[in-house]
Formats: sequence, C-alpha cells, structure tokens
Amino acid sequence: MRQIKAYELAGLPVQLNPEHIPERPPVQDLCFYFDAELAQITELLPGKKVIIITDEIVNQQLSHKFPDYPVISFPSGEEHKQQSTVDQVIKKLIGLEAGRDCFLLGIGGGVVTDITGYVASVYLRGVSFGLVPTTILAMVDAAIGGKNGVDVGVYKNLVGSIRQPSFLFYDYSVLSTLPVSEWVNGFAEVIKHACIKDALLFAELERYTLHDYQQDPSLVSDLIEKNAAIKNSVVIVDEMENGERKLLNFGHTVGHAIENLHQISHGHAVSIGMAAACNLSEKFSTLHFEEASRIIRLLARYHLPVDIETDHTRVFEVLRMDKKRIRNEVNFILLSRIGSASVTPIPVELLQHHLKEIL
Repeated sequence: MRQIKAYELAGLPVQLNPEHIPERPPVQDLCFYFDAELAQITELLPGKKVIIITDEIVNQQLSHKFPDYPVISFPSGEEHKQQSTVDQVIKKLIGLEAGRDCFLLGIGGGVVTDITGYVASVYLRGVSFGLVPTTILAMVDAAIGGKNGVDVGVYKNLVGSIRQPSFLFYDYSVLSTLPVSEWVNGFAEVIKHACIKDALLFAELERYTLHDYQQDPSLVSDLIEKNAAIKNSVVIVDEMENGERKLLNFGHTVGHAIENLHQISHGHAVSIGMAAACNLSEKFSTLHFEEASRIIRLLARYHLPVDIETDHTRVFEVLRMDKKRIRNEVNFILLSRIGSASVTPIPVELLQHHLKEIL
C-alpha cells in the first residue's frame, strides 16, 4: 500500500507560494492509497465508529472483502441517485445512532461515492468520510474532487456539495468483478482526460486496446494513477470550479442532457457529448478535422458510441437548465488541439441553431 498526499500527486511542493495559490485548498491534505487491499483499511481507522455505505450489487459481490463494520446498502443504478435514496441512508444512520464522531466509508462506483459524500456533508452538518472506488470510472474521475450530489429528474447533479474525503483507497483486485460494459463506461473519462490535458496519454490509448488493459494489471494500475494525477492536479488549484476545473466538463454538457433522457450509462453519454464538442470545436475553435477524426476513432476503438437518435427539442430544453449556463450563454469546453482545451461561452440561440448538426 503506497500513500501519496494530493499535493505530491499533483507535483506541488509542500510549502506553496501564496502568490500562486492564495489559499491552500483543503484537497491538498487528501491521501491517496494505491496498490492497497481492502483488508488494510482498518489500519487507517483505528478506534473509529465506521459505517459502510454501498449499493446492493457491490454488497453482494464484495462483502466478503469488507471489514467488520455495519453496512447500509441501497439499490444499484443511476436512477437511484436521488434525494429519496439519501433520505433512506440518513434514516438508517439514525437507526444506528451514528453521531458526529462516525466515519462513513463509501465502497462502490460513482453513484455510491456521490451519495456517500453528499450524506457526509449534510448529516449532522458534516461528518468525516473516505472512499473506496470499485469501478474504472470512479477510480479515475467520480471519486476524485469532492463533488457530491444527486440528480433531480432529468437534471444531472443539480443538488449537492463540495466536500473532500479523508482518503481515496485503491484496491485494484475489485476490478475483476467488473463486466466489460463498466470498463467501457470508465474509459470515456480516461479519453476525456487525454483530450483536454495529455496528448501523450492520448497516443498511449491509441497504441493499446481495452483488452490489453483488462489483461495487464500493471498497465491498468499505471493508467489509473496517471488519470488520478491529472484530475487531482486540476482540482487542487481550483477546488470550487472557478477556472481550470471547468475543463473537466469536456463532453459533459451535451452528455448530461442525454444521459437521463435516454437512460444510458454516464460513459456512453459523455462519449456522445465529446463527439458533439469536437464538432463544435471545429466550428468555434481551432481543432482540425484530422484531430477530431482521431478522437472519434479512439472512442470507437474503446467501444464507445459517438452519436444517438434523439429528440433535439427535449435535449435543448435540458441544456437550457444546465448548471454551466450563465444568463443567455452556455459554457462549453472546446479543444484547440488534442491535449489543449478552453472554456468557450456559446449563446443559447446559436447552440439551438447548431444542435442538430453537432449531435
């Protein structure tokens, strides 16, 4: 088990220059534990009243690995990422007489990590928590950054909080339980990171296949750590999403609009959103057709969709309520080239005019 502090993973010195980062973000003291085994987690929580939060599928598949702590589980699936699930978890915490000194341990994919963080931020006005991501998507993206929340109908993550866990704990052996569809789902976020921040990672993904990563534990562990470092390096300097962190929304603006409308997986929706953002980048940025084509080919290489038959009117109505909308503009993340992205406000009327072309 290797412990790495967030500031080390981001390549920052212990003592930050206040001219560069005026306030030291709390995320700096977050600990990442790589190459760990779930049984070791008790070493991090001596004497604490720990309560595990998970979903029914993870509980069924991995409970034999869980430490001997009380378990609260809820039904699996994005459709359960709702306030009603949060209420049920809180009622069970009350039943367990959980006080301010309890520690919540979220073990699962992105829905579990989101709900655990959200419950921890509101229960008794805040309790401590840690996360054990069990999917590729959660390991490289959903569990990192402190964003926690729930959906409201078709509107993704409309209600939530930003609250950092005490640690992120990576046991790669849990990936053996993942179906292929969940590997595909997670690689959408891996490709997203390469598109916005790392052209070398993009080239690496072009060299390998999904099967290569599934069959080589050292290859996938290196990939996960690279992606954790990319996201962490962004979050650590912009925890509240005032600037750089917005780049992580590449593919998510259109993606979120269609995810719940069509009840498709997050990775599939983000992939379609990235294809749409590439089309927009050709129109409103400097992304060249050849580079856009490379991105589309890479998404297909990892079995991700790039388009969908949809009701554009309904998609536009959801886009109009997107969190990234400011007055009459929606902030899109566009690429100038592979590995370089920027925030570009696009007027709502112009977006409506081009929606059928890009999606």
